Amino acid sequence: MNSFLKETAASLLKNKGDLKGVKVILPNRRAGLFFTRHLSQLVDKPLWMPEITTIESLFYQWAGKKPADKLTLIYELYLHFRSLTQREESFDRFYFWGEMILKDFNDLDQFLVDPKRLFTNLKEQKTLDSDWSFLSPEQVKLIQEFWASFEGRDRYHQEKFLRFWDILYPLYTRFNAAIESLGLAYGGKIYREVALGLEKLSEPTEHLVFVGFNAFTAAEEKLIRHSVKRFGAEIFWDIDAYYLERPEQEAGLFFRQYLKDPVFGPTFPNPIPRQIAQQKASIKTYTVPLKINQANLVAGLLDQLPEAEHWEETVVILPEEQLLFPLLNVLPENINRVNVTMGYPVKQTPVYTFLEAALELQRYTKIEDGLLVFYHKPVKELLSNVYLRELAPDFTQYLMDELVRTNSIYYPAEALQKGGGIFARVFQQLRSDTILEVVMELIRELAAPMDESSMERTYLFQCYKQMNRLRELFEKEIREEVTVEFFIKLFRQVFAETRLPFQGEPLEGLQVMGVLETRNLDFKRVIICSMNEGSFPPSKAMDSLIPFNLRRAFQMPVQEQNDAIYAYTFYRLLHRAEEVHLIYSTAAAQGQVGEKSRYIQQLQIEMEGLGVQKSDTSVHVPVRLTQIGPICIEKDPRLLKILDRYTDRSGKDQVGTAFSPSALNMYLDCRLKFYLTYIAGLNVPEEVQEAVDPAIFGNLVHQSLENLYAGFISRKGRNRVEASDIDSLKKYISPAVEKAIRSQYFLEDGAAIKLTGQLTIVRDVLQKYLSGVLEQDKRTAPFAIISLEGNKKYQAKLSVDTPTGRMSVNLGGIIDRVDRVGATIRLIDYKSGADKKEFSSIGSLFDREDTSRNKAVMQTFFYGLLYESRHPENQLPLQPALFNLREIFKEDFSPYLLEKVRNGQSHEVIDYGDYREDFIRGLTGLLEEIFDPGQPFDQTEDRAKCAYCPFAKICSR
Repeated sequence: MNSFLKETAASLLKNKGDLKGVKVILPNRRAGLFFTRHLSQLVDKPLWMPEITTIESLFYQWAGKKPADKLTLIYELYLHFRSLTQREESFDRFYFWGEMILKDFNDLDQFLVDPKRLFTNLKEQKTLDSDWSFLSPEQVKLIQEFWASFEGRDRYHQEKFLRFWDILYPLYTRFNAAIESLGLAYGGKIYREVALGLEKLSEPTEHLVFVGFNAFTAAEEKLIRHSVKRFGAEIFWDIDAYYLERPEQEAGLFFRQYLKDPVFGPTFPNPIPRQIAQQKASIKTYTVPLKINQANLVAGLLDQLPEAEHWEETVVILPEEQLLFPLLNVLPENINRVNVTMGYPVKQTPVYTFLEAALELQRYTKIEDGLLVFYHKPVKELLSNVYLRELAPDFTQYLMDELVRTNSIYYPAEALQKGGGIFARVFQQLRSDTILEVVMELIRELAAPMDESSMERTYLFQCYKQMNRLRELFEKEIREEVTVEFFIKLFRQVFAETRLPFQGEPLEGLQVMGVLETRNLDFKRVIICSMNEGSFPPSKAMDSLIPFNLRRAFQMPVQEQNDAIYAYTFYRLLHRAEEVHLIYSTAAAQGQVGEKSRYIQQLQIEMEGLGVQKSDTSVHVPVRLTQIGPICIEKDPRLLKILDRYTDRSGKDQVGTAFSPSALNMYLDCRLKFYLTYIAGLNVPEEVQEAVDPAIFGNLVHQSLENLYAGFISRKGRNRVEASDIDSLKKYISPAVEKAIRSQYFLEDGAAIKLTGQLTIVRDVLQKYLSGVLEQDKRTAPFAIISLEGNKKYQAKLSVDTPTGRMSVNLGGIIDRVDRVGATIRLIDYKSGADKKEFSSIGSLFDREDTSRNKAVMQTFFYGLLYESRHPENQLPLQPALFNLREIFKEDFSPYLLEKVRNGQSHEVIDYGDYREDFIRGLTGLLEEIFDPGQPFDQTEDRAKCAYCPFAKICSR
């Protein structure tokens, strides 16, 4: 295919013959590579090649200088800003504003704006009338409108703006004088110097040829006009009548201005090419539901092409670089060469994520008892990172497990550093004087085991280069203390702009580019992704401290010019393309609606009959809309064999176990949940709990009461508690609670307890509850403690009939407290929730359809069965009791169960023996159902029970 650059090369060869002494100036370096290739294809004998350069390089060459590092310039700007304002503002706070000020200075220099006039306070009309004849009436009106609107602001903001505005011109002059004395410059300053000194320049020895330009800065326009007028330079315009002759087409905005210019006008081709209309390219538009689907669609389009395709004639344009890796991962296998010409943001690489996490860790350190500790969340984030997990998988997993097991809100650095090497380097407290070197050493350690050609090593190399540059700047230029906080901010700001360059053969293979990299290049097949309004064209507002009206009045770039540049970039891709695919997404993201680009709208309305598809092709992602069916696990022989471990049939290869009341209650709630927990053995992932949730609070209650009475028995050498003992027990409440907290949070004896605000409240509540229990016990004293939670696990066996014969089922549980009051044995269960003591019948305890089924009552009756099995000789009544701590301070508090009888009356349960027969019958029926092969493990019908179920996602509920 004939491209613009190829036609330009042919024209130069035809008119010049030998190109020695010709300098070709292009908008970017990539166009120069393609121009060189076209020249080589057009010649059949040796000849001198022209010098090929960019407009930017031409300015730097004629000025004899290059721009200084941006960080150095911003620091120099900072010094003079602080001097002018007399404000002790830190460099890291100034950096963002400094970057914006430097950009504004760069713009006003590139567009040759007089800074003194721009930064003059124009509130007074007489000031505007005095010496502003160079402004057009429209420009004057824009300035007047700005200051008129400004007058309407409140006085505080007026004065604040004016104070800032008044220092900009002194800041500009001081800053420029300072960098001049230091031999430094920024791009705009170099442009201004060259443009204002053109008359002093001697005629260049080369013949200048400007190729493929669209929008000039004022400095570029002046240089090119001077070169055409004085030195006979040539201009080759890449234009089309489609947008040049239509005033409403923003793509032709600049060309229409240049066409009227007495110097530029004659350089335009005559007649103006009409390639878009003549080419009649096939233009298809597609809509996909998700952004990521665009990569799959592109891969599908490429897969349809013949294997003999010249891939360098096809380009995939990605306005959003996030699509790069998804696209590369799905390209067809027959594409063996890919040239990526867009830079990939280092900020989106895994190594940046790791380094940022390592630095962010420093914000969550503290010293406890002389030891360095880290907050658990950033520690977990680092331990989950791929780099640490690959280096020491076992050690990282051990640390993750320890964090959860010990429920450590803060974890000691000493334990983390035991992994040695990189762990010791990451999990330390960084100091201002060593932070740069530590980060660089960290990068070196990460890179050491990697293959030289790996992508990860490339990421690390780019990061190392940036860190080395920062170190050199701080050593030579910037005289600021590098605090950790400052370094973290600077690290983020510097890496936000750093891009990873891809190396490849630019003239071969499928071309993958960003939007602006396509300038001057033509392709047979064009595929553009992210054709959404806000992506192409981008909607990002211009960051500037100079108000819009003033920028426009002084002919500095505003959004309108940016839109025109992007519109031209789009339309010029249609000049010679035969096939165009435009893809957009309907998904909304980051505040942007999934609206198709204005360019698609324009093409479909304006280019009727020119090959444009009038309606978009919707690419559907298969979605399963049918409701997920019920989950039902049948009891095959394998599952029945697993159930045998709960019986006397458990084999030698099985670890015997027993059904607890919690397991049976779970089965009654949901058979599938029981299966997932007790048969499949799925464990709910544990997390470090910063808050004291109900489960932890319940543990603390049980441990505290255990400690209180176990301590009493140990001290007194007796298990009988008299009423007189209760008062002396009260002084042991605080130690009992403290011991429980130590046990829950794995704190060593003797180590100081540092309670959080919430844990302090919990401690006080626990102490109050324990006082309440003691008061109730005082009323029933004397009593003898038979067993406590920690010293006796009760077990029993119950014979049940199954299809395979009669078997004994293992039952087991822990009773919080068993004591004897007079001639009654009490089976006490402590409850910290809102459990009730009433139940309607024994049958209701096993009725899963009963929404008010009382699990706590079922549990305490279960304890009666366990106790009788352990003590068959017992003849005393067994009275189940629930110590509900929320009710313990009520005057009429009673811990005993109540069976509802007729007329709303209740009957206190005195003896488990009165209910034994009915309870065993109900329990036997439940166990027989569990072992029944015909009863599968299915889901509950009551979806209210799924609200807090950890397996709800498995069931899609």
